Amino acid sequence: MTDERAPYDPMPNGPAEVGVGPWEGPWPTGSEYDEALLAEGDRRNVVDRYRYWSMAAIVADLDSRRHDFHVAIENWQHDFNIGTIVRSANAFLAAEVHIVGNRRWNRRGAMVTDRYQHVRHHETAAELASYLADRDGGPVRLLGIDNLPGSEHLETMELPRRVCFLFGQEGPGLSESAREACDGTFSIAQFGSTRSINASAAAAIAMHSWIRTYADLGDGSAWRG
Repeated sequence: MTDERAPYDPMPNGPAEVGVGPWEGPWPTGSEYDEALLAEGDRRNVVDRYRYWSMAAIVADLDSRRHDFHVAIENWQHDFNIGTIVRSANAFLAAEVHIVGNRRWNRRGAMVTDRYQHVRHHETAAELASYLADRDGGPVRLLGIDNLPGSEHLETMELPRRVCFLFGQEGPGLSESAREACDGTFSIAQFGSTRSINASAAAAIAMHSWIRTYADLGDGSAWRG
């Protein structure tokens, strides 16, 4: 009989128990450490670098090296994909995540990674565009993903360094008002019979395209499992 794994554990081939137990030996004295975690163990889904750190300390460290891209998701249907997109935004260290539309969103797929992100709410895509146009360091271009006539090809376009990727709901895609607010749209090349790919998969592809173009892979901060 195999041990039942926690439903939030993303490492199916790892140890049956997630995380680490109480700290053994003298406690470390750095201000980043959380005494409750040191005493009781750290069962969170965080990389080893952040074991026993407080959430505030983790966020502060992430803030010191966040990337220049943002991620925005329209939220009209309480789409499960929203949480999954937020999780990918955390993995690729997005500057901010923006929820456009309904304030409440389905957090299940985020696997609590939203706690480590700056998540902002905007009533409309136009409000989001206005916010991005007035950022410190210069405006952030708003690019939507949609298979529309005239959309640029993600594979060949020159991605802006300061960019916000806007994703629509699974099925209908970007709303008409979102398309109007965007500086442009791009599409992802497909070669099979389906008309579209899953929204969270498309979001991960777009974010990773930015990573391949701009992220510093030699500074030791990238975690590869």
